[in-house]
Amino acid sequence: MGFDSQTANASDCGLNRRGFLRAGAFGGAVASLAQWLRAEEAAGARASSKAVVFVHLDGGPPQLDTIDLKSQAPVEIRGEFEPIATAVPGIQICELMPKLASIADRVAFVRSLVGSAGAHDAFQCQSGFVAKELQSLGGRPALGSVISKLRGSTSDAAPSFVDLMQGRALVRNSARPGFLGPAYQPFRPDISQMFARELEPGMKNELARLGTNHSVSLKLDGAIDVDRLSDRTTLLAQFDSFRREVDAAGMMTAMDRFTQQAVGILTSGRFADALDFSKEDPRVLDRYTLREKSGVPNFTSDAAPATLKFLLARRLIDAGVRCVSLSISDFDTHSDNFPRMRHVLPIVDHGLATLIADLEERGRLNDVTIVAWGEFGRTPRVDPKSGGRHHWPQVGPAILAGGGLRGGVVLGETDRTASTAIARPVHYKEVFATIYHNLGIDPHRTALTDPQGRPQHLLDEGQPIRELI
Repeated sequence: MGFDSQTANASDCGLNRRGFLRAGAFGGAVASLAQWLRAEEAAGARASSKAVVFVHLDGGPPQLDTIDLKSQAPVEIRGEFEPIATAVPGIQICELMPKLASIADRVAFVRSLVGSAGAHDAFQCQSGFVAKELQSLGGRPALGSVISKLRGSTSDAAPSFVDLMQGRALVRNSARPGFLGPAYQPFRPDISQMFARELEPGMKNELARLGTNHSVSLKLDGAIDVDRLSDRTTLLAQFDSFRREVDAAGMMTAMDRFTQQAVGILTSGRFADALDFSKEDPRVLDRYTLREKSGVPNFTSDAAPATLKFLLARRLIDAGVRCVSLSISDFDTHSDNFPRMRHVLPIVDHGLATLIADLEERGRLNDVTIVAWGEFGRTPRVDPKSGGRHHWPQVGPAILAGGGLRGGVVLGETDRTASTAIARPVHYKEVFATIYHNLGIDPHRTALTDPQGRPQHLLDEGQPIRELI
């Protein structure tokens, strides 16, 4: 069951520990965590308080309707929205984003994101690379998987990388570990009961073809009684009933002390509590909840309570997670672009602005880098038949905050129709170089060993964005 579209209280929008386990986040996760934790310890990784939150604007956000409005352009290009002033003189963004406008001095707006592969998933937003890079070796790993390898520890109370993405980003396994292998895949708790996100029929078929180990809802083995989960010995014995299936998927090689640690993370630690909104201050819960609603959602769009995904990300970071990926849908506006933007942009505006302010008040904003972006921008010209904007890989928008980055900055400039970057193009890899810089990692000196025993540097090009650091 998803959210009621009109309310969002602690009993509706969180998974308490029993609900978390019963929902199925536990069953498939223990196995992957076990091997994951084993590999992390073997790597001699060290802990870090620095973290990253990726916000995938699922489908590709329209630059002209977010942070690069062209009010002097012809109506078929500029669209229906007006720019508004922000807290920084000279910077304007869309009228549907007033809360981000009010804290623009803490935000960097990139109007010239280039280098999109044009792929309709979130892999480039997770790794900086196109999918074909090192594909014969398993592909490049997502940044979260890299952090799991370099910074994870078997003593951690939470997994290093948590993927909360839904929609096409989940279906297409965008947050994948690449050549690092399944031990470093993200932990994916099932949040479908917390946040409804309907899939298009074609994507449902894609997901089904990927098999049970990549499903939206992982199920506990029927023989496991949730009421007996506190008995670790009994629980581990019952895991034998599905061990063969897990081993066949390459997710676990033995029921050892790492499995016990994984059980500990999922049943008794801060991680399970982080997924339980009933443990949050009701005033904070109310602060993250979007009350005003407008526009016309597509059937694949997130509902207004999706603003609480940003709170969930903050709670996971507080619990010790190093990288959290979430998605807000649906920006794939081939039709009805403007009514759909009236629905989805306030969700991004409220959730993102609240997260930034909350982290700042808690003294954590300099430790947490936040990046909100999509796989590409959208066409400057509005389709006269559908009222939509289509895919536009030539240039797109991005919003960055936290991590000690300078705020109140606009990077890049596009031509009069926002069709192409004409000044300071910013590549995806430059953004990743900036994130690694914030994490204290030199991506051009740090290498991972691929399956053929060769070192692969974290990035092959791209320097930190000098205007922001």
